[in-house]
Amino acid sequence: MFRTDLWVSAFVRRHNDIGHLCVVSRRGDPIAGQIFVEVDHLNGEVSLYTPAPATSLGDNPEDRVFQLRFDHVEPDKVRERIEREHDFDPDLWVVSLEMRKGELGLEVAG
Repeated sequence: MFRTDLWVSAFVRRHNDIGHLCVVSRRGDPIAGQIFVEVDHLNGEVSLYTPAPATSLGDNPEDRVFQLRFDHVEPDKVRERIEREHDFDPDLWVVSLEMRKGELGLEVAG
């Protein structure tokens, strides 16, 4: 599996290159930190993608797989969840992305 810092760097660069504002809101462990992706839909709602459980990894456990934890909810709900997770695991990363719609470029567990 790619180091977390390299994966995040590529994700941020890809989105910024196509015109989405994407930043690292919180840095965690550069090698194995978990990644949370917060999507601001620019309409007062946000979504949150978190690492999928290990049982969702499918054929290639080396890939980073995400699950949609919150879909188009109030920003406070997502912030509270991230803070709770950070209290549990201070090594997590948070990537914040602004986009109304389109492909996130994440592998999402079905």
